[in-house]
Amino acid sequence: MRAVPVSRLALAISLSAATTSALAAPQNFLTARSFAMGGTGVAIAHPAAANSANPAMLAADHHAWSDDFGLILPSVNARVADDEDTVDQIDDMQTTIDHIDDAINTLDTAGAQAGAADLRRQLQDFDKDTMRVDAGLGISLAIPNNTLSVGFFTQGSLRATVRGEYDDNDDALLAAIENGTLNPGFADQLQSRGSILASAVAEVGLSFARTVTLQDNRSLQLGVSPKYVELRTFQYTETVSGFDDNDFDASTYETSKSGLNFDIGAAYRFGTEQQWNLGAAVRNIIPMDLDSAATRPELGEEVRTLELKPQLTVGIAHASEYHVVTAELDLTKQQAFGYEDDTQWLALGAEFDALRYAQLRIGVRQNLADNNGNKGVEESTQLTAGLGLNPFGARLDIGALVSDAEFGAALEFGVAF
Repeated sequence: MRAVPVSRLALAISLSAATTSALAAPQNFLTARSFAMGGTGVAIAHPAAANSANPAMLAADHHAWSDDFGLILPSVNARVADDEDTVDQIDDMQTTIDHIDDAINTLDTAGAQAGAADLRRQLQDFDKDTMRVDAGLGISLAIPNNTLSVGFFTQGSLRATVRGEYDDNDDALLAAIENGTLNPGFADQLQSRGSILASAVAEVGLSFARTVTLQDNRSLQLGVSPKYVELRTFQYTETVSGFDDNDFDASTYETSKSGLNFDIGAAYRFGTEQQWNLGAAVRNIIPMDLDSAATRPELGEEVRTLELKPQLTVGIAHASEYHVVTAELDLTKQQAFGYEDDTQWLALGAEFDALRYAQLRIGVRQNLADNNGNKGVEESTQLTAGLGLNPFGARLDIGALVSDAEFGAALEFGVAF
């Protein structure tokens, strides 16, 4: 029982890298450039990033030095929200329970009484505290062509949340110890608990895009990405005293489902110098859903549903040889089913280019579906920044994110020419 909660948490999060769960679906995968520019990409994605942002951008005009080939190998990002130090709280409670056990076994009434008072305070502080981890991993290849542009991608996103729940019935148990009753079995009677919910979406697919010439000699890019999608959920609830690595069977708490799906997109460049670009993309044309396992209803677990619904995003960008400025809006809301807000992002991003070899990026996005009454992790305003380096066609992109609730980072290696 000692220190097991932390190892259990690490195990659950690592499992959820191949899983998906009962919160909302994890956020869409973002390349490091998109991450640094407020999550934008529908109207500005470079060829390799088009696979995850807007397949039509595979066939769009970009810088001459990045129009022929693109490779991301790999792109990773992570975000953490834990204002209440939830994991440390679990560890502290385990230590206090051990001290109370030792005091009871040695008939140290004063020690047991002090420990019970400490544990009561810790459990009450732990109630409704929430930690969340988001992570993404992607690999992408793009070969633009005047006839048909082709891309290949594989990517995954996960979200894992840990939440504390205080059970009022523990009051009487701890009060008895505080009044001098030494109960050797008290730890097994505690009902306060921790819950782990994890969700992940993994995809592998191809992208195809081509340019259609319109009557006014303007060009319209159209793209489609058929893909294989796997959903997974992980849901685990146990009392604070009941964590036991020897009794852990991940398959008991997991569910999974897979199937074919599609993304589609369009892009249109206009302006006297073709400096404006409109983009629109719909991810996950075919709705998919997956119920969690909910194996411990006696501890308050309920079946939660991971839903993958069609998501429509539109964007506009202004670009030159030395800058890109873009605005993007989700026209559909992503529903939350756990301890968090619904999400519907309005984002702004900018990139400033220094002779092609370096880029400075900044961004901001606001959740239009932010719920001030949320009792979990809030999704509100996020600020982002990043840097790109492009020596001799090789690419290194880094990004950072910060908000009132979380912080994050992204790192990407690639090639473009």
